[in-house]
Amino acid sequence: MLTAFNTHIENNFSGLTNQKILLAVSGGVDSMVLADLCLKSNFNISIAHCNFKLRGDESDADERFVLEYAKNNNLTVYSDHFDTADYVERNKLSVQMAARKLRYDFFDKLRDEYLFDAVLTAHHADDNLETFFINLSRGSGLDGLVGIPNKNKYVIRPLLLFTRAQILEYASENKLKWREDSSNASLCYQRNHLRHELMPALKTIYPSIINALQSTQNYLKSSQDLLNNHIKAVFDEVIEYSNTSEKHYSVSALKNLNPLRSYIFPLFRCYGFTDFDELYNLIDAQTGKQIHSKTHSLLKDRSVLILTKKSLNKKFYQKIEAENSTVRIYEYDISLKLENPSELGVSNHNTLFLDADKVQFPLVLRTWKEGDYFYPSGMSGKKKMSKFFKDQKLSIIEKSKVLLLCSNDAVIWVLGMRSDARFLADKKTIKLLKINILNAFS
Repeated sequence: MLTAFNTHIENNFSGLTNQKILLAVSGGVDSMVLADLCLKSNFNISIAHCNFKLRGDESDADERFVLEYAKNNNLTVYSDHFDTADYVERNKLSVQMAARKLRYDFFDKLRDEYLFDAVLTAHHADDNLETFFINLSRGSGLDGLVGIPNKNKYVIRPLLLFTRAQILEYASENKLKWREDSSNASLCYQRNHLRHELMPALKTIYPSIINALQSTQNYLKSSQDLLNNHIKAVFDEVIEYSNTSEKHYSVSALKNLNPLRSYIFPLFRCYGFTDFDELYNLIDAQTGKQIHSKTHSLLKDRSVLILTKKSLNKKFYQKIEAENSTVRIYEYDISLKLENPSELGVSNHNTLFLDADKVQFPLVLRTWKEGDYFYPSGMSGKKKMSKFFKDQKLSIIEKSKVLLLCSNDAVIWVLGMRSDARFLADKKTIKLLKINILNAFS
């Protein structure tokens, strides 16, 4: 197995031998075999261990075992404890999904802090078979059926080539020690039902099922690559507008795709949208209809679907305490400075001259809300903010990004767009306040 392992590394991960590697070690037979293979192959490894505190003394004993192994082999080890049960409750996740999230967040933290080039995990061919059937039962589509990837960004799984039987045989031949996880025998988990009931039956009926599945998944992966390349070319044509914060997809162009159902799901799934019918129905929904994934929002706005990151949709609120100050807002600065009245100039998109006696500090920068109104400079009378935005032909997303400068909740300035006539300085102004937006609007 060592020879096959080194050949596999040379053929598929040739640079790994010269990299700084973080090895995930639970103490189970799979990770202990991977650790032994890495040591015998002279890899530059450190160890990461997660104590999820799910099995009491048994979890602590696993941790002590891994720490002792690292000490005996002069390896750096990073171990952390997690209140997994509390994390499950707070985030409404299954135990397995919570542990997975905590584990990979821990790996990310270590990789960033200690500059590891790669993280190795001990997933093997039997894990891949189990994952195939779990995804098949969930109706996950082609992405779920191609199996666990050998490499996903910085995470490498060099044991996917080997079966659990081969791993156990190697451990026995090399007299390795490992820890048994009692939860692996529990039928409370879906994967354990597959592992202890379905998999043995399948292997009895089809002894070569793992090899057959690996061949099938290779074919599926080739088909997936071909399909993804085609879909990317198609969707480049339906994007009307794109920048770092949002993308606009033409509804009419999407409707011309045939069959639409085959195209729309792979387009948006990479942004976390997994409800097929919800996506499909959004195409013909009324303006303002939104759907959400964990990371993104997708909005129907007249003739387009607008995709944005959720962080961009949050309400904004910040106080400005002093007259002579500068505040940082997103990628630009807002400068406030008291000037001699003789410096009075003409207000524009980026500069505002206010009568300081007409405003009261602290001023507030915030996103707009229903009911906001102001008295636009250059116009007569009061105007609701919603009507002003409509006149400006702003999309729903664009409206959500507009900031208002307010005094006692009265709108002084729609930043970068229009000031309120009530607060503007004039020749009678005694105390002049100049506000500049730097590096922002053109």
